[in-house]
Amino acid sequence: MNDAIPARGGKRSHLYIRLGTLLLAVLLLTIGALMWWWDHEPGPFDPAANAREAAVRTNRPVVVGSAITRTLARVSATLLDKRGGYVSNDKLPPGLFMDNVPNWEFGVLVQVRDLSKALRNDFSRSQTQSVEDVDLAAADPLFSSPNDRWLLPSSESQYRKGITHLDAYVARLGEPGSGGAQFYARADNLADWLAVVEKRLGSLSQRLSASAGQAVLDTDPDSTAEVGADGLVIMKTPWTQIDDVFYEARGSTWALLHFLKAVEVDFDRVLRDKNALVSLRQIIRELEETQAPLGSPMVLNGTPFGFFANHSLVMANYISRANAAIIDLRRLLERG
Repeated sequence: MNDAIPARGGKRSHLYIRLGTLLLAVLLLTIGALMWWWDHEPGPFDPAANAREAAVRTNRPVVVGSAITRTLARVSATLLDKRGGYVSNDKLPPGLFMDNVPNWEFGVLVQVRDLSKALRNDFSRSQTQSVEDVDLAAADPLFSSPNDRWLLPSSESQYRKGITHLDAYVARLGEPGSGGAQFYARADNLADWLAVVEKRLGSLSQRLSASAGQAVLDTDPDSTAEVGADGLVIMKTPWTQIDDVFYEARGSTWALLHFLKAVEVDFDRVLRDKNALVSLRQIIRELEETQAPLGSPMVLNGTPFGFFANHSLVMANYISRANAAIIDLRRLLERG
């Protein structure tokens, strides 16, 4: 009789181990399934149609500036409402284990911040001494909130407040009197924002190209990098960061693609006067190529002329061509 007691205890412990193993397997499968489901890039939308639909929904007319502002609000909302929601500040699985989507979100956020600042400082003001719009002055710092903050106020809550202020601004566009908002679709305003875009794309292109290694002249006197006899330094992205840079570039170009399509709507007259409409459409065409589906389960990093593809170099090629076209477009806009 005494021998039966340990046997029962042993069976019970084996049962607990099996149950624990089963629960752990179910948990891991659930996390893996959610990671696969959330690892998704939102599709494109039509900024012109988006502005028209929002005007009908709010019973407001479509005025100059509404396409850009509503596109900025829609792109910002996509960060928060896409499949899986906003992931960059997640502290629990599965978001904690993901890196592609957070980097995509950061790329989008950089473009959102740049355009919201341009709206505040340039597009909504007739001259340097004009009073800034109250809603845009509130939205700009909200979008500049840290992207990984989960304590109150969280990143999501700050960005949603920013979207609310954008909606309030666009609702006042075209209204007469001191309570109305203004949008100045001028060539100089557009050129100033494009100058910022140039720098963003130029930096992304260089970082993407460094995936295969890049020999550059050492121009930093405080640099600790090892310099060769010819004065060159080999810049190479660590293999653990190659997909991070790639998806940041995908997010940045996704947002910029929509912003430029909205520019085509709001700056139509200016672009036609400067014979620059074709140049803008060529930029849009190059950026559309950056959003082609990735036909591989991972970002490949083959040598430039090797057997395997190098997705970062392909992305850098399209971004460099778009950047060169933006430089030409800005020169057209700056001519009298």
